[in-house]
Amino acid sequence: MKKNTKILLGFSAIFIAIMILLLTATPGASSIELTLDQLKQNPLKYKDQYVMIQGDLIEDSIHWKPDNIELQFNISDSNGNELHVIHNGVKPDNFSEGVIVIVEGFVNEDGSFLAEKVQTKCPSKYESENTNHYDIEKHEVIDQ
Repeated sequence: MKKNTKILLGFSAIFIAIMILLLTATPGASSIELTLDQLKQNPLKYKDQYVMIQGDLIEDSIHWKPDNIELQFNISDSNGNELHVIHNGVKPDNFSEGVIVIVEGFVNEDGSFLAEKVQTKCPSKYESENTNHYDIEKHEVIDQ
């Protein structure tokens, strides 16, 4: 084989390996963002897809098993839809009533959700109730 052919084959193999690593290492980049309504209408439609969903945490549903590092909880939306979530990982610090939870992962055949990633948004108690005197662009309070 010629030297140029060997070099071309080597670079092709490296390029293909890098592309495979990028595609398999970033499933979140290709996730589908759904509402709980959309998921509840046809959960098995999304069974083999990486999905992102958000909802309000139901504090009474939290079951934390530190020995197994397993977290189970339910999230809900304003329409009364609920989703049971199972996460094999660390429990977020501010995991309490009033937080919005964002989960990414896969839908199980039983309709529950296996989360690979769990994030929380700041509770609404940190947001001002009166935004009439607040300049959103400058992030400062306007004198009254």
